[in-house]
Amino acid sequence: MKVPNKPPDVRNILEKNSWQVFKLLNDKMVYDFIIKCNQDYIHWDKLRYKEIPNKTNPKYIWVLIKIFRSQQFKPIKFNDWIFKYLLLNDAQRKLHLIDKGTACHLETGLQSVNTGGRGRYIISSLMEEAIASSQLEGAATTRKIAKEILRLKRKPRNYSERMIVNGYETMQKMTKMKDRTLTPEIILKLHKNITKDTLEDKNDEGRFRDNNEIFVGDPLEYGKIYHTPPDYKKINGLMEDFCEFASNDEGEFIHPVVKGIILHFLIGYIHPFSDGNGRTARTIFYWYMLSRGYWLFEYMSVSRIILRSKTKYGLAYLYTETDENDLTYFINYNLDSIDEALHDMEAYISKKQKEYSEALDLIQGINDINLRQAEILKNFMRRPEKNFVINEIMATYNVAYDTARNDLLHLTELGYLEKTKIKNKFVFKLSEHDINR
Repeated sequence: MKVPNKPPDVRNILEKNSWQVFKLLNDKMVYDFIIKCNQDYIHWDKLRYKEIPNKTNPKYIWVLIKIFRSQQFKPIKFNDWIFKYLLLNDAQRKLHLIDKGTACHLETGLQSVNTGGRGRYIISSLMEEAIASSQLEGAATTRKIAKEILRLKRKPRNYSERMIVNGYETMQKMTKMKDRTLTPEIILKLHKNITKDTLEDKNDEGRFRDNNEIFVGDPLEYGKIYHTPPDYKKINGLMEDFCEFASNDEGEFIHPVVKGIILHFLIGYIHPFSDGNGRTARTIFYWYMLSRGYWLFEYMSVSRIILRSKTKYGLAYLYTETDENDLTYFINYNLDSIDEALHDMEAYISKKQKEYSEALDLIQGINDINLRQAEILKNFMRRPEKNFVINEIMATYNVAYDTARNDLLHLTELGYLEKTKIKNKFVFKLSEHDINR
């Protein structure tokens, strides 16, 4: 990833060329171009390559863009730093959808397909979030294998699998912590859970870094530094301020989703740990959303969207830092990711509604099975070559061991499944009798 160029000094340009700059406001084509650049919220690094009307000096355009933005900025003081952000129309539209319309639509949809309990869908999204967040940090395991590990509760066999299991177990714990006040001690415990048996030095698990031998850079290009975190001696104070900022809802209002995104950014900026900062940041964002009543985040994986656009994720950090700590870049990127995750969730619900209807049709033609058992049978029919074990049905349908076992045995007694034993473990497969029906 290329480090973006730092924008030119606005004051310096105005001191020397203010007349040439402000004269541009009389040129409609240039004015419209500036408005469009602000709507897209482009960084200087992109502006300097754009084709500008009348071959205008891009530095002059940048000055006017910055002046327009400065009139709407909301400042945020954090410790000795001053950050700022603004919410344009598109960002406000996305926040409104999260707050109202989409939430109502998704709740209705979830109720209509909720045959196995909401917990089943929560577990699936927790798995997706844990897998994607770990893959962002280098876990070299496919999504298919990772989900199988989690569903079967198989013991991790390597570093990548351990990262994913840690992430999943931590996410499960976070859903039960949404009513707790965030403290440095909780963050340390969270980090210890996420990084268990994955760090070079085990002593770094659940401990703030105690040195400055760290930087954020390109792992493939030595010496290419993206960000130098603050002195380790400041970390304890910064994390106290971080928890205070997360817990304090007084003063000037910050939309909860925006504040959660800012918390995500700050962990990356402070870089309080020797490793595992990204996973910790994304988990804290998830916790904050649940703590503020945004139940939707239990049903979707934002990290899965981020994984699709990993370079843009990194640039969102860098654009903020290189442009005078303007958080708008990072906020906009994350709102886009959340919006995409919501669309994925809508598609998932539509798929589940279809499966629900198909399961109802199936159950009408078979006596003595319930709706969950019909869904299990349909799952077998979709993958007739696969062997299923009881633990996998437990995890997929969020039921107790005895319930999963009884469902499978009942379908076996009816002749739809076959039961065999492999390495002292019972496995179930769609029977040939059912395939040939």
